[in-house]
Amino acid sequence: MQAFFNGEKYTWTTGTTNPVTNGGYYKPSTSDTVILQVLLGYQKPNYPGHSHPTEYWTRPVDSQLREWYSIMGSWVEGSRTTNRVALWNDGPESAHVLWSAPIGDTLGGLSGGDTGSIGFQTGDAYEGKFENAVIIAGVLYNNRYVANSPRQTVVATDLHTGKVLWEKDFNFGSSSANRISRGQMLNFISENNRGSWAYLWFVNGTTMYGVDPATGDLKFNMTNVPSGTIYIGANGEMLKYAVTNIGTTENPNWRLTQWNSTHVVANSVSGGVSDAWGSQIQGRTFNATRGYDINVSLPGLTGNPGSVITAFPEDRVILSTAVNTSGLFLTGISLDSENVGSFLFNRREFKAPAEWADFDFTGYSSQNSWVTFSNDPYVGIFWTKDNRANYGFSLDNGNFLWKTESRIYSDAWVSPKGLIAYGKFYSSGVGGIAYCYDVMTGEELWTYEATDKYNESYHGENWWLVILFVTDGKVYFGHMVHSNTVPISRGAPFICLDAEEGNLVWEIDGAFRQSQWAGLAMIGDSIIVTPDVYDQQIYAVGKGPSELTVSVTNDVTTVGNPIKISGTVMDVSPGTQQDNLKLRFPNGVPAVSDESQSEWMLYLYKQFSEPMDVTGIEITVYAYDGEEAVNVGKTTSDSRGHFSINWSPQKEGDYEIWAYFDGTAAFYGDDAKTDISVFAAPVVVEPEPTPPYEWYIVGIGIAVIAVVIICTILILRKK
Repeated sequence: MQAFFNGEKYTWTTGTTNPVTNGGYYKPSTSDTVILQVLLGYQKPNYPGHSHPTEYWTRPVDSQLREWYSIMGSWVEGSRTTNRVALWNDGPESAHVLWSAPIGDTLGGLSGGDTGSIGFQTGDAYEGKFENAVIIAGVLYNNRYVANSPRQTVVATDLHTGKVLWEKDFNFGSSSANRISRGQMLNFISENNRGSWAYLWFVNGTTMYGVDPATGDLKFNMTNVPSGTIYIGANGEMLKYAVTNIGTTENPNWRLTQWNSTHVVANSVSGGVSDAWGSQIQGRTFNATRGYDINVSLPGLTGNPGSVITAFPEDRVILSTAVNTSGLFLTGISLDSENVGSFLFNRREFKAPAEWADFDFTGYSSQNSWVTFSNDPYVGIFWTKDNRANYGFSLDNGNFLWKTESRIYSDAWVSPKGLIAYGKFYSSGVGGIAYCYDVMTGEELWTYEATDKYNESYHGENWWLVILFVTDGKVYFGHMVHSNTVPISRGAPFICLDAEEGNLVWEIDGAFRQSQWAGLAMIGDSIIVTPDVYDQQIYAVGKGPSELTVSVTNDVTTVGNPIKISGTVMDVSPGTQQDNLKLRFPNGVPAVSDESQSEWMLYLYKQFSEPMDVTGIEITVYAYDGEEAVNVGKTTSDSRGHFSINWSPQKEGDYEIWAYFDGTAAFYGDDAKTDISVFAAPVVVEPEPTPPYEWYIVGIGIAVIAVVIICTILILRKK
């Protein structure tokens, strides 16, 4: 192969006021010759890749382990966000706790003594203790103090170890500005530097401050940031949309704008960001008005289009008029680069059903609202409290799709939360029933009722349920209230359901009570992080490490001689090294079965009574003599983590005794080894037969007579 260039003249212009034309000539040239060998059926081997971890893992994860990305999700929207499909995680399948830590600036749990059965305050009623916590790259960042505290700090805690990495005071102008607002994971490809950048964002009015999550240092800030809902672009950029009339009512001039946080920087640094992102933004202030990368006219838009209710970056933005007893209008506008500003549908009318004539759309307007949206498929869902029903609309054409049957009466009290995943719409509310509908037809596929077993809930026979997130084919719910009772209701559930059929995967009652104000559970790196208002602790829930030991009664034995093989299987998660558990379990915390996990966690971390029906872990034991492995058998550990099994070796040799724990939903597996030597049994030498007793006596008598005769003969000879 060889390339030829015939030469070319190239010109360019510099300057605007007095432009100067420059030029140059590239001479013809010929390349070297390159040999390409083509072989039939030959394929160069690919890099083999790496399987997902089979042991407890931590950050940082080497960039070469690319396949791990799907279990390493972050959560940047804040802990009160419930409309969240967390794609990149393995959803925990048990209540196993990895570690716990105090939420922040208050005592927690039962106050005791003269206060009776009343506990310390829980951080509800607008205090927002855990509010807007985020997870970035395996680290939890949460505000330590309540929202109105004069002092504000942020705590960074390693999700995998429970260790505090840093705590820092911030001073961005006010108490509220010194609290985390959200996080960001930004991908940026430049000429010289390519990769991801992470930020914690703090907001003071129209100014946003970007902080380095690794150190807590301020990196840059943006002023004059427009208001509006933040949407996340394909590379993690923060986007805001608006449809604005810059004309008059009589002569409207509607325009669609997109504000792009990355464009703020790229449009402010002349030639710099294309070279490298990080070094060009350090320590700078950027005017966010330079961040508009879409600003197009909407000439076909007439009347009042309403406001933006949702957007799908690079695809479409959806507008809706205010809902009233007449109905509503929907408009869809393309964000596709080839057709930006064109209409997918324009003022598609939904005429209100007759029953809406008596609805109250003013007194509780927030409870008559759009509750969830999806782009797979494009569907928006509207909730009306008056008849407790959901209405589904196509966001492809604006058409009405379906209406659900009326739900339990108490769901009218607070607008239910919901989200869409796997072609289904999941929702729950005050009534304590989880609903699953087909997102295209509105057909009710299954329900799950969070029954109050002990009559503790004051909302009815069920626990108020809030949907938390969907991940890995599972949907998670918790109990939430606006304000707690005194004393606090006991036994609130935390539930994991199979997203397809609604079957219970696991439940723990009384462990992780959510809060409307203090924050809700979220997930990152396949670890659930949840606040609990019962004891004002943060809990990390996920699959933990185990430790297996094995030993024998005698490491030297003989063929056929039975020996006892024994050992322990222990939970060595970070929380087991906390003082409270080390004092109670000086010899270690036993690992228990998935079936016992929920009650066992209540015993370990909540000091509930020890469950009497705990089952342990199944262990398989092998003996290997260098040639073959003998399956000694299976055994199960007890509630203290001990196991044992008997074995009689059938041939001599040096053996390795291996114990294996394959792992469960709660634990990664482990193995352990010890050695024994088996010798042949000693040869038993048979003794000479002993004569019968009477012959023994006779023999003695004959001997005595012989002696007497000999003595007599000798005496006679002497005479």
